[in-house]
Parts: sequence; structure tokens; C-alpha cells
Amino acid sequence: MRLVVVGQGYVGLPVSMLAVRKGMTVLGLETDPGRLAQLRDGVSYVDDVSHDELRAARDSGRYDASSDYADARDFDVAVITVPTPLRDAGPDLSFLEQAAESLAPLVRPGCTVVVESTTYPGTTEDLVAPILEAGSGLRAGTDFALGFSPERIDPGNRQWTLENTPKVVSGIGEYSLTRVQAFYDRLVQRTVPVPSPKEAELAKLLENTFRHVNIALVNELSVVSHELGIDLWASIDAAATKPFGFMPFTPGPGVGGHCLPIDPTYLSWEVKRRVGRSLGFIDLANEVNTAMPRYVAERAVLLLNEYRKAANGAQVLLVGLGYKRNSGDIRESPAMRVAERLHDFNCELSAVDAHVAADQYPDFVTRAELTAQAVAEADLVLILTDHDDVDYDLLLTSQTPVLDTRRRLGSPGLEHIRSL
Repeated sequence: MRLVVVGQGYVGLPVSMLAVRKGMTVLGLETDPGRLAQLRDGVSYVDDVSHDELRAARDSGRYDASSDYADARDFDVAVITVPTPLRDAGPDLSFLEQAAESLAPLVRPGCTVVVESTTYPGTTEDLVAPILEAGSGLRAGTDFALGFSPERIDPGNRQWTLENTPKVVSGIGEYSLTRVQAFYDRLVQRTVPVPSPKEAELAKLLENTFRHVNIALVNELSVVSHELGIDLWASIDAAATKPFGFMPFTPGPGVGGHCLPIDPTYLSWEVKRRVGRSLGFIDLANEVNTAMPRYVAERAVLLLNEYRKAANGAQVLLVGLGYKRNSGDIRESPAMRVAERLHDFNCELSAVDAHVAADQYPDFVTRAELTAQAVAEADLVLILTDHDDVDYDLLLTSQTPVLDTRRRLGSPGLEHIRSL
């Protein structure tokens, strides 16, 4: 099987590597010159793909990277994994449209095209299909297969990987569904077919909206609990002992990555456009989660005040800049928003995050190592991302005040340790 994966980012590159391991010949299409150079040098920029794995795939002769769509001709399957960001509070599908327009002349009878880029219900059938049909002269669902399969990659998760996480699959008509499912059956352990691409597109948005709304609930409760003098974390632990009807979510400095800050807004935008109704839960969740970085920064300033330190000129050591544990992904990272707010307060900022490349640090944040001296010289330590490769014992034994937004230090009962 000759597979083309359009986009070699946090979704596309892992898909490409898994396909190579399964014996397919893969072309990764990547238009970013910097990324393309790294791929050809065997240098991975994705947490879930090691340099060794990328080089082994390249050296096997079954993986190559290119920016030229002409190299993708005669493909059997094409998977589109391009970004679908928000722009002016609405979906920006320009990358998806460009990918479809570029693939269209290469579509031939019997091939399969799958969209994995997150989008609103109806995109595959109403946007992608007409573009492919116009450029190929063929009919989707009859001459070639077209479907949608939402990505479920969780960067840094070693338990649930691309291969063992159930894969939702869909297609335009039975012919397309059969072809799309057959392709993913070669990649993953279990596929879950749904009636049409619309159900698959909504399933992705539902998964992330569920998390977004529940995280917003506990984030709002964390603000109120602090004001009431209640340990919300203890309450969450207690509620989690209930064996039915409850699923624990924990507060934090906000939400990040592509999924939570963006995907629910896709659903809200589409419902307003098509039905003329607002989704109050999503709008409120956006409001709460978007406000969390500012709240965390203000809590940090208040903690400095308790120790008779002015925010202006205070030395603040940030632990973690990525949006989630053990990942260098800084897309929509709330840690970055917290840093920006503290910079507005004229704090002197340094950060510890070995997962984030040096050139991705903000220019007002100094890269640092977590040492006893660094902690002692700081006026405040702020844990924003709870990476595993951090010596947290240094923070427990130091007298420097710590604001732990992830409860990584547990509840040690120490005066200088505060939880969100």
C-alpha cells in the first residue's frame, strides 16, 4: 500500500511512523521548510516519535518526506492531518481546503482519502468532497472512497497510543466506509464504524467539549473554594471514591493544545450558523478556562505580597511551559499566558522545561535548570506543567514559596507550599 499523509505534525508524523511499522510505503507531505529539513535529517520534533524511529523509517526506504504534491501521485490512501485553527472566533479551514485542492488532480478510481483534521460536522461531505470531485472529475463514494476519522492522539501518553486507542471511522456511503475501515484495520487494534462522516466529526467535538466543560467546572470551583478556605483537591479525592456517576477532573492554569481551547468552539460556531442557537455550556466554559491564566498570575502576585515582595522586579521561576505533562507542545499553552501576564506585572521570569526547545521560549523568559541555587534565588516558584523529569524534592525542602497549580507536590502540609 502506498500511503500519503498530508501534514507531518503531532498527528501526521505518528500516523506515518505506525504505517511504516505496518509495512506500508509512506510519503509525508510537509510544506514547512524547517520541518521538512528536520525530517530529511532524521530529527523528530514530535514527542511521540523518537529520532531513532524516524531514522529507521527513513533508512528502511519506506518513508520519505516532500513538499511537492507531484510526489504523491499513484497513492492508494491519502490521510489529511493539517491544522484547522480558529481565526476571528471562527474555523479557519484554509489549510484543509489547500490540501484537498492539491490532492484533487491526483485522485484516481479506487483510491481512498481520509480527513483526520478536526472540524465541524458536514465538512467532509460539504467542503472536501466537492473540491476533490471538481479537481478529479470523479465522484466521492462511487469512484473513490472518502471518509473522516477523528484523531485521538494524546501526546506523551504511554498507556493509550495511536495503535491501541479505538479508532472511529466513517465514509460517504457503504463503499467508502468499507475502504476506510479496511485501511485503519491494518493500523490499529480496533475500529469503531459510525453511520456517516457527520457523526464522526461530532464525536470528536463531543469528546473534547465534555472535557472542556468539566475542566471549566472545577476551575471555577477552585476560585470559589480558595475564597471560602476549602481544599477543593480534598473534595475531588473524596468524590472520586464514588464508584458510579462521577468522573474526577482537576483544576489547573487553563487549557491548551489544539483540542480543548479550539474544538468546542467549532461546535458552537456551527450550531449558531446552522441552527441559530447558542451553546451556553461551551460559551461559559470558554469564558472560565480563558480567565484561568490571569487568575493564576494574580494568585502569584498575592502570594508574593504575603512574603512582602513586590511583583515589580520579583524573581519568578516557572516550572513547565508546555500545555501538558511530558510534552513540549506549546500550542495554546496556558503556561505561556501566565508568563505573559506576569511579564505585564514586571516580574523577572525564568523557566524550567527541557521538553520545550530553547527557540520556543518567549524572549522575556530565561531558560533555567532546576537547582537548589535557582530555587533559593527565586522569590516564587510557580508549577504550571507537572513534567515527570523535575526534582520536586528541591521545592519541598526549600523555603521559597511555591504555588502548585497541578498539585504535583500533593498536600505536604508545609507553609510555603500553596495549591491552586
